[in-house]
Amino acid sequence: MFQERIFLTAKDVLEKEFKIDTRGYRPQEVDKFLDIVMRDYEEMMNIIKELDTDRKNLASDNIKLKQELRNLQTKFEVLKDNNGEITNADLLRRLSNLEKVIYGRE
Repeated sequence: MFQERIFLTAKDVLEKEFKIDTRGYRPQEVDKFLDIVMRDYEEMMNIIKELDTDRKNLASDNIKLKQELRNLQTKFEVLKDNNGEITNADLLRRLSNLEKVIYGRE
């Protein structure tokens, strides 16, 4: 999914060989390679941030859907049990569910 955004693999970095000049490795070649490595690390950090944002959004949506499901199940139970009549027990159950939603208790 994100592989097209990263140029190098771990194998590429491990197997990279630089040509040796009279004073050692060619600085231009090393600098060019390090620029690619830095770009890949920056892109990887961007990908991690995107995925973390997506994860947080999905967790938030999941909580909202669970609350909605709980509310619908309560309404269904009330209708099923009483054929449309509301009793004190139904009111207490509804209040309990509202407290769970308001105070964040499961």
